[in-house]
Amino acid sequence: MSWEHIVLVIITGVVCGFINTLAGSGSLISLPILMFIGLPPNVANGTNRIGILFQNIVSSLNFFRKKVLDVRMGLILGIPAVAGSVAGAFIVLELHDRAVEIAVGIVLLIMLLPVLLRPGQWLKKTRAGMKQKKWWLKIVLFVLIGVYGGFIQAGVGIFLLSALVLNMGYDLVRANALKVFINLIFTPFALTVFLLRGEIDIMAGLVLAIGNSVGAYIASNWAVSWGPVFVRYVLIVVIVLASIKLLLFPGGI
Repeated sequence: MSWEHIVLVIITGVVCGFINTLAGSGSLISLPILMFIGLPPNVANGTNRIGILFQNIVSSLNFFRKKVLDVRMGLILGIPAVAGSVAGAFIVLELHDRAVEIAVGIVLLIMLLPVLLRPGQWLKKTRAGMKQKKWWLKIVLFVLIGVYGGFIQAGVGIFLLSALVLNMGYDLVRANALKVFINLIFTPFALTVFLLRGEIDIMAGLVLAIGNSVGAYIASNWAVSWGPVFVRYVLIVVIVLASIKLLLFPGGI
């Protein structure tokens, strides 16, 4: 890697770590940059997960230190997500990249509606958790999110946030803490699959991880200090921009 590429990847990592911690879809920025510096799409997809792993370690530790991370629930939901992520990383069915982009972009726009029209549910301080009926449906939901995360990764944070807020009843700050912790649990397993396939650039991944970690540290502090209202506005902006990128500017997923 040239010095210009190193600086570019670190800056990209800071931005992506910040976005991923507060909302999600930061990979829509990092994947095209990794391909820009010369990595093939599959290698960029695998390499990107090194940055995500370190980002989630930093933000999870910071959320835990600030006492907003429900570790027990994270482990309960993280286990089915692990199973899904491994399955997703092993998927060999050929899906057209553009079809995936359009589908994810449309789903994100649909998810924007409850964020805009039901703000109270995203800001409330209480949660129902696993005590509700049909808890097995929640497990299935997180398996499916894990499959998506193992296969693509980009946008998985927003899907996790939506499940944790709308289905589990967490407010946005605590949902963010759980989101990064669940992501931390299943990312190493998907990363291992890419490592075994030889589709990882260790150097580029570690450089990206430096930036991701810095961005994650800043974002996890802001999320707690500024509260759910701030996170909700960031989430709205990220969903809109991610949807525009996916639907109108193809490439990089």
